[in-house]
Amino acid sequence: MQSNILEAIGIDPAYILIFMFLILVAMGVFLASLTMKYNRLKRSYSRFMRGSDGKTLEDSIRHHLEEMERIETLSEQNQMELRSLQNKISGSIQKTGLVQYDAFNEMGGRLSFAFTMLDGEDNGWILNAMHSREGCYIYIKEIHNGECRTELAEEEAESLEQAMYGETDELAGIE
Repeated sequence: MQSNILEAIGIDPAYILIFMFLILVAMGVFLASLTMKYNRLKRSYSRFMRGSDGKTLEDSIRHHLEEMERIETLSEQNQMELRSLQNKISGSIQKTGLVQYDAFNEMGGRLSFAFTMLDGEDNGWILNAMHSREGCYIYIKEIHNGECRTELAEEEAESLEQAMYGETDELAGIE
């Protein structure tokens, strides 16, 4: 059987068959590639859903969301508690300084001392205990923002400096 259309165009029917065969082979390769990708996706999905159906997966997601909300609430509570603790701590004694000295030049030994106690804002007291053979005299001076309204003795100033700047000298007060 001959086609008048193909003869009029001048195309041999064998070329059309070869072209159609090549298209069929290309489509087969494309189908094989798609099948492999589909199988890989199916295996991946099966691994993800192993032991679960849609209902248990939904329950698992809901459980994790509830857990995240609980953790967020706990985190907010912890932050509030930390702020409260920071406020409380700022008013407590955080810094100290101690200087031992001989108040009366070799008469009483190194039994006298100046002890400074400051909070986080450099407010507090200096306790000065002067020891002699006749007795012990204790003086206290109030500190506001790292300064004292009354004049400080050399040992008291050194003790205040130690407390404020953390300068601890192992030989403090030893000359």
